[in-house]
Amino acid sequence: MMKQRTNFDIYLEEQLKDADFAARFKKAGEAWDVALQLAALRKESGLSQKELAQRVGTSQQQISRLESPSYEGHSLSMLRRVAEALGATIHVAIQRKRRPKQIAVAEGKAKYGVK
Repeated sequence: MMKQRTNFDIYLEEQLKDADFAARFKKAGEAWDVALQLAALRKESGLSQKELAQRVGTSQQQISRLESPSYEGHSLSMLRRVAEALGATIHVAIQRKRRPKQIAVAEGKAKYGVK
């Protein structure tokens, strides 16, 4: 059975046609993912924010910020410290954006001397 589209689904679909909105939406989703992962790992470890902060050597407020979906000031060093305290690791992936096909084809021809 197909899920019925809500007014929000329709609104979001329209908004995502705006490249600026789509970029901000994607960025917010990435911050949300980090926040949810940190909070879930901390809770799974049975620690409060204050207890985790003590293990990391930071404040409870900093842990709260890291777990906030609106926070965008994550540093790799702090994420590593928090992950270490939680018995976890950090995996960062930087991926090339999809390129238009004509660029990829032109580069391929140049690379192999095809005219």
